[in-house]
Amino acid sequence: MARSSLERGGLEVVGTATTTTQALELIGALRPDVVLVDIALGTESGFDLVHRIAAAEPFAGPHVILISTRREDDVAELVSASPAAGFVWKADLSARAVRDVVAAGEQ
Repeated sequence: MARSSLERGGLEVVGTATTTTQALELIGALRPDVVLVDIALGTESGFDLVHRIAAAEPFAGPHVILISTRREDDVAELVSASPAAGFVWKADLSARAVRDVVAAGEQ
């Protein structure tokens, strides 16, 4: 559902991953401009993945945006302490929301 919403909004979705290992492999192979990371990755942590992405791509890495079904107020401290560009609540996930977070991070 998220993929089709983002694509309808004009974003190209180049890959999806279900594990942190798969995500890191795809990021290395596909070199996306933006990576959406769910905070809850089953038994894995989206916050851990964000830190691993930042360590692997410290200078020219993708904009990483955390997403969750939890509201931002519930995770604000963790998001601000992470190297993520920002956060989008899944109910508000859209191409526009992604573009807004990227634009805010580039200011």
